[in-house]
Amino acid sequence: MNRRAALAGVAASSLLGFSPRRAAAEQSATEGPFLLGLNTATIRGQKLGIVEIVDLAAKAGYGGLEPWLDEINRYKDGGGSLEDLGKRLRDSGISVESAIDFFEWGVDDPERRRKGLEAAKRSLDTLQKIGAKRVAAPAAGATDAAVELPRLAERYRALLELSEGFGVVPEVEVWGFSKTLGNLAEAVYVAIAAGHPDACILPDVYHLHRGGSSFEGLKLLGPAAVPVLHMNDYPAVPDPSKLNDSDRVYPGDGVAPIRPILESLAERGFRVMLSLEVFNREYWAQDPAVVAATGVRKMKALIEGISAPPRAGS
Repeated sequence: MNRRAALAGVAASSLLGFSPRRAAAEQSATEGPFLLGLNTATIRGQKLGIVEIVDLAAKAGYGGLEPWLDEINRYKDGGGSLEDLGKRLRDSGISVESAIDFFEWGVDDPERRRKGLEAAKRSLDTLQKIGAKRVAAPAAGATDAAVELPRLAERYRALLELSEGFGVVPEVEVWGFSKTLGNLAEAVYVAIAAGHPDACILPDVYHLHRGGSSFEGLKLLGPAAVPVLHMNDYPAVPDPSKLNDSDRVYPGDGVAPIRPILESLAERGFRVMLSLEVFNREYWAQDPAVVAATGVRKMKALIEGISAPPRAGS
């Protein structure tokens, strides 16, 4: 067996089965199956600074945060210390389980891809300094035309290898509107074929529906595959492809089968940050503290009574 095949086997066992090293790390992060997190897009319209967001999230009861890189960069460019921001997060009891950026790691154009990896390196360095664990890796720049999946897997592997020096893991993100990585099957293929033990995916309730992915597909994945799930909901429409980002609503306020999804994840030993990500302009017009608190309340109602299975030997 060659090295590539061996590594692919490791990645496949992690995504489809069980990765002891990574699952143990996720278990240590939270006692229950779910950590409640805030994706800062949910209050993006209010244009708060990242320090304000951290304080607001802590007061609302979030244990995790998923900030956007532009928010962190504005803080840094304004003279803020990344080390101080990391300390503020830790002191607030908030872990940065993931972050959002849009570097072009998967595009076919070599020069754009080179610049994309340079941008990724800068982002990884920034995120390392605040103690972030992961960063989203959607098909930025490659949404209008499909990139061949084997090539995309090789490029994802290159991104993962780059990230090793920073300790921040890129997650293959599903964008339901995209012709590249527009569904769960494509994301899982790329993650497995990359042949890297840190490969993982970032699903989104809205994007899975928008791209035509069956939620049943999540049942084929193991605990290491999904460390973060974007939480949101959507209204009933005849054609999901007509939905757009601004149609997202609080979890439980739409028609998505969220409770069964969460029960299934918990039953199979997942440890997941549920990251509230909505782009609803009505929410952006409201008091951000009210929006953040409402998100916590909605997610708590959905996870009430769901517990992790007993650990082996307990």
